[in-house]
Amino acid sequence: MRVGFMKDLDFAVIDSRREERTGYPEVVYCAGKTVGQALSIITRMREEKLPVLATRAEAALAEQVKKTLPEAEYDPVSKLLTAGRIGGGAEGLVAVVAAGTSDLPVAKEAAGTAEFLGSKVLLITDVGIAGIHRLFDRLDEIRKARVVVAVAGMEGALAGVIAGLVSVPVIAVPTGVGYGAAFGGLAALLGMLTSCSPGISVVNIDNGFGAGYQANLINLAGKNRS
Repeated sequence: MRVGFMKDLDFAVIDSRREERTGYPEVVYCAGKTVGQALSIITRMREEKLPVLATRAEAALAEQVKKTLPEAEYDPVSKLLTAGRIGGGAEGLVAVVAAGTSDLPVAKEAAGTAEFLGSKVLLITDVGIAGIHRLFDRLDEIRKARVVVAVAGMEGALAGVIAGLVSVPVIAVPTGVGYGAAFGGLAALLGMLTSCSPGISVVNIDNGFGAGYQANLINLAGKNRS
C-alpha cells in the first residue's frame, strides 16, 4: 500500500510530511546521487512547497538547480545548496568554532545547517589550541552562545578545551584533517570521545550537518524552556 504523501520518483521516495512529525523537512544528501537524480528530488520538493537543504552538493549540480530554481543559493566551501527558508526558529545563539582554516568546510556545513533551520549562528575560525591565545580572545563571544559546535582535526583537542571554559553543551566534530597518524579523523574522533571535559557530545567524522542539526535542536529546546 502506497502512502499518499510519499512522492515516488522511482529512484527516490520524497517524504513530503516529515516536518509534521519531526519539525523539519527532509534533507537531501547529494553524495552518491547523479546530478539528474538530485535535481529531480530538489525540484519535486520545491513543487511541494518544501524548503530544501541539500548537503555535499557539487558545483555542477548547483549550476543545474539554479537554472530551474533561480532562488537557490550555493556555498562552494560547505557544499550546501538551499532553496527556500524555514520560518521562525530559536532566539538563542549557536557558536560554531573551527580550529583551523582546513576545518572550514565542515564548520561551514554545521553553521549553514543551523542557520537554515532557524538559528542565529556565530562562526569563528582559526582558533585552534596551537595558538590558544586566539581562542581566549574570542571567549566572551563564545560564552554568549546557547550551544557550541567545536570543529577540529589533528588530535581534536579544541572541543575539550572549550568545554572546560563554557557552561553550555559542546558538540564536537572531528574532521579528517591531519598527518598520517591522524588516520583520516580517527585520532580526533577518539580524542573527543575520551575527553575528560564534561558536557561534550560527539558526531561522526566530518559530519557538520549532524552537528548543526543537533545544535539547532538544543538551541530550540532552550527557547522552549524560557
